[in-house]
Amino acid sequence: MSQELSTGTVLSHYRIVSKIGAGGMGEVYLAEDEKLARKVAVKVLPAAVAANADRMRRFVQEAKAAAALNHPNIAHIYEIGEADGISFIAMEFIDGQTMTEMLRGGADLTRSIRCMQHVAEGLAKAHAAGIVHRDLKPDNIMITRDGHVKILDFGLAKLLTASSDLSSNGEDSSRVATAILAHHSTPGTILGTAGYMSPEQAQGKIDQIDHRSDIFSFGCILFEAVSGRRAFEGADAIDTLNKIIREPAPQVSSINPSVPPDLQRIIRRCLAKDPEERFQSIKDVAIELREVRRELADGREVDMTVPPLSVDSSMMREQPSTGVSSVPPTISGTSTTNISSAEYIVAEIKRHKPVAAILAIVALLAVGLGVWYFAYRQSKSSQIDSIAVMPFVNASGNPDIEYLSDGVTESLINSLSQLSNLSVKARSSVFRYKGKDIEPQKVAADLKVQAVLNGRVTERGDDLTISLDLVDGTTGDQIWGQQYSRKTGDLAALQSEIARDVSQKVRAKLTGAEEDRVVKDQTQNSEAYQLYLQGTYNWNKRTLQSTNKAIEFFQQAIDKDPNYALAYIGLAESYFLSDKPIQERYQKVKWAASRALEIDPSLGEGHLVLASYHDGYDQDFAGAEREYKRALELNPNYATTYHWYAELLTETGRFDDALPLWRKALELDPYSLAIGTDYALEYLFYSRKYDESVDYLKKLVELDPSYVRTHTYLSRVYYTMGRYEDAVNEREKALLLEGNDPGMLAKEKQELLEAVKTSGAKGYQAKILEYTLQGVRSKVDNSPDMALARTYSELGQREEALKQLAKAFEDREGDFTFLKVSPEWDKFHDDPRFGEMIAKLNLPQ
Repeated sequence: MSQELSTGTVLSHYRIVSKIGAGGMGEVYLAEDEKLARKVAVKVLPAAVAANADRMRRFVQEAKAAAALNHPNIAHIYEIGEADGISFIAMEFIDGQTMTEMLRGGADLTRSIRCMQHVAEGLAKAHAAGIVHRDLKPDNIMITRDGHVKILDFGLAKLLTASSDLSSNGEDSSRVATAILAHHSTPGTILGTAGYMSPEQAQGKIDQIDHRSDIFSFGCILFEAVSGRRAFEGADAIDTLNKIIREPAPQVSSINPSVPPDLQRIIRRCLAKDPEERFQSIKDVAIELREVRRELADGREVDMTVPPLSVDSSMMREQPSTGVSSVPPTISGTSTTNISSAEYIVAEIKRHKPVAAILAIVALLAVGLGVWYFAYRQSKSSQIDSIAVMPFVNASGNPDIEYLSDGVTESLINSLSQLSNLSVKARSSVFRYKGKDIEPQKVAADLKVQAVLNGRVTERGDDLTISLDLVDGTTGDQIWGQQYSRKTGDLAALQSEIARDVSQKVRAKLTGAEEDRVVKDQTQNSEAYQLYLQGTYNWNKRTLQSTNKAIEFFQQAIDKDPNYALAYIGLAESYFLSDKPIQERYQKVKWAASRALEIDPSLGEGHLVLASYHDGYDQDFAGAEREYKRALELNPNYATTYHWYAELLTETGRFDDALPLWRKALELDPYSLAIGTDYALEYLFYSRKYDESVDYLKKLVELDPSYVRTHTYLSRVYYTMGRYEDAVNEREKALLLEGNDPGMLAKEKQELLEAVKTSGAKGYQAKILEYTLQGVRSKVDNSPDMALARTYSELGQREEALKQLAKAFEDREGDFTFLKVSPEWDKFHDDPRFGEMIAKLNLPQ
């Protein structure tokens, strides 16, 4: 036996709070990690086990492998240690109930299936790493208070020693731990827990135990979860083992008729005696369960209640085995026969006069309506349709990890954007609040959202703490809060866990496909994930230097994990902004995006980048539109996709089709200056709505007077409208913001105003041409050839203008694709050479 610890005892840096329980592994305690200020579960190993050096060495090897498992559905092992002669394991503390406790109270069928799907996903992670649980049972599955599933005790089965008591000793005899497994165990040794062992375990066939043994144990739990009764129930442990080896499990439908046929089939395959006839992968089981959940969501049965687990096993054993369904016990423990509403009405008609029957019907309808309305209101009140994820605060005080707080924020925004009916404000709109102390209600009003999520990130050495706070946007009341304490090395898995938690808090119900997209783990390599976050952090700065740094970080992330699809997307987006020659730049974009889609065809960002390549480089507009549509199907809340797709439709002259996309992009990212300025120029200006374009650009100047492109676009619109003085003023502001010499610009401004006064538009453009040829050109203008072509056009130098247009086409300048719709080229539409250029664009008619 292990030594019992009293409250307040300090074991290494763990202070014992209270005893949780005891079992074959020794005592389990709730403890406080005094280094990280977090709750942990500490298992104190029996002295006899700890004293066996060979067994402990093998156990440590096994536990190290288990500790490397990073998955939201697996309880994490923090440490294996020894202090004051006591060997212990520090593990993640799960605040909730075991699946055994959940089943004893009865459970909704859909909830049970969801829990078991997540168990299967956690097992799949372990099996992929070559780790078999060997002692899977309801007591080793925890359900947190938030409804999340955690599998306990991975890798610990090898430490268990043979139990000398296979009979009932006050415990449920079918749950007696009978497990042993040292690597040198001899055939005939039993391992596992009676009632949940596989036949090969029950027969002691050590050399035949693999991941399919866990699948059988999983089937036993699934049977119990949906029926309220154990699959194999004997008079004692020996009788139970005999049933596992020789007898088939009862038909689930004979216990709970509401169980769908597909679910019964899944259970039968899991419980096949021959391992070859079972599912060969637990991942396949998870996929099948997800499908069952979808079918139940589409057409739910009337009675979805799973009978509670009976505590009187003799009652179950006495039931007839003829396949006739007996009435299961209700939650209160009494046997009752359910009666449908139709049966009730018919009974009333038979027993009473018609008037009484009518009154019964009216009463029943009233009750039904009341129940429906209450459920409707509850579902509406518990569902959030719009959210703003605020920039997480870097609470560490270390600017070197700013990438971490920003990156976790952006990753969460991208994950939540996968939910089709949830409006998630884009990064550029929420990051304008970074570093500002603003009430959540003000943010919610500005962004027109129901809820605001705040977060804080603290890193101390290798320890990471993330605190979340979901706030009602109207009242400012906290809806939900949670703190996560992990090692920095667990960050990749933690991001998926946080995404799942938040998504389940803001949506009343997720489809299986949505949940998969939200929690999708793009990499299991924590180093690769952190390099990716650093790449994203630099890419968002949008300078040439930061772009080159971003390329380096994304490439390093790929070196760590060659199958990290998002890192290839980051690489492609960075090449878009790089200063590499145009052909090399776009070829690298295409290669990186294509590689990302090879790894993960469901990645909306990959289709978006590929669409932009087709649109901006090879003028395959039909191919671009197909990719944009696919990107929207996969990620319906990504503002950039709506933005770029709207540009494609605009440049092809489909203004009516483009407008809803522009509006959706602005709804998702209302404070994006990039989207706003493009909307003002490419939609309003190009559709000849000059006054509206000016008004919109002025609003953007109020939002951020330092954004260069707003002033550049205003200058162009003013010039087209003949407001030359205004055009000169906006040009000066843009060039000042770019860092040009103020004295030189003041001189140019005066010269331009004089030229306008004496020679009008011609004088203005002649001066602009002079300055441009002297090298005074916008540092951010990505279309210098188009700018020169416009200047030559206004001066009436048609040949030079067409020459510059040809060069712009060769250089694939962005503005060139808007040649057909821009009012600045209206006077060229009758020139055959201009028509040839339009034809080269292959624009859809």
